[in-house]
Amino acid sequence: MKAAFITGHGGNEVVTIGERPEPVRKPGEVLLRLHAATVNRVDLYMRNSAVGITHTLPQILGLDGAGVVEAVDESEKTIRVGQRALILPAVFCRRCAYCQSGDPVLCQSIQFIGEHRDGTYAEKIAVPAENVFPIPDGLDFGEAAALGVNFLTAWRMIFTKAQMKPWETALIFGIGGGVSLAALQIIKAFGGTAIITSRDQSKLDRARALGADHAINGKSEDVVARVNAITGKRGVDVVIENVGEAVWPLALRALAKNGRLVTCGATTGGAPSADIHRLFVRQLQIFGSSLGGYGEFADLLAFVGKHGIKPLVDSRFTLDQAHAALDRLETGDQFGKVIVDIP
Repeated sequence: MKAAFITGHGGNEVVTIGERPEPVRKPGEVLLRLHAATVNRVDLYMRNSAVGITHTLPQILGLDGAGVVEAVDESEKTIRVGQRALILPAVFCRRCAYCQSGDPVLCQSIQFIGEHRDGTYAEKIAVPAENVFPIPDGLDFGEAAALGVNFLTAWRMIFTKAQMKPWETALIFGIGGGVSLAALQIIKAFGGTAIITSRDQSKLDRARALGADHAINGKSEDVVARVNAITGKRGVDVVIENVGEAVWPLALRALAKNGRLVTCGATTGGAPSADIHRLFVRQLQIFGSSLGGYGEFADLLAFVGKHGIKPLVDSRFTLDQAHAALDRLETGDQFGKVIVDIP
């Protein structure tokens, strides 16, 4: 089968687009004929170095994927051949204490698709049946694939961690990135108030058109002063961020008393000032978060179907254009998901 895979670490010169053996479906697994994948930051990390991630070369890239079911166990009751489906991008052991307690995303033996095992930049993939979910109505394969990493991560941040309520206000840093845009779409769908930030005015304008209540240009405006002006000096209830070091001091100062900061990344560095005095005086809460589990994914897909949410697409490439797709994400200019269509 055709696939895009790394043979080493560096730049696009280590990403080969060529033939790999088709996956062999094991009992309890589903064989999916993939029609679309998306590009995520971890694909660039896997290509560049993959330091700290156990993997074997050659390694097929790609976490998100959607397609059509080709084969399942005869005893399978909920998945059928020919069904349009997408995958939850992590495989859990289902046996450790975290899995048994209902929070499998903390699994001690978690394997991420595209990191610890072959990914979705390929014509086919085999994954456990528990990882396969029906595509919500109204979405094409690329839009469905986009629900995997970014939307599931945003869902867990907003509801499982921050437990945000419809009457609360969230500050979302770095609008234009996948998680930030997903958070905006989710928060507006359930009635929350969203303040967004970016250093790119065009991204702010596009996000306002999507329903963002307030926009702050982090390049030309004082973020904290604007938040105070918007909230009557109260601050926001929730901060959603994956930027890290560059915005951490602003994020803490923008929070209301008893506010919650949820982070899922650190693209500008992972060693911000702690501001511990503010932390305990204002009784702030800080949560780390990543991806989500089976129940969270099922709830997200039901929510997307109910509210008719469509993930935003920045650009689309074919599998043969995987290098260009990776380059597009690397620029940081994207607004929405970069999709890899697999003919």
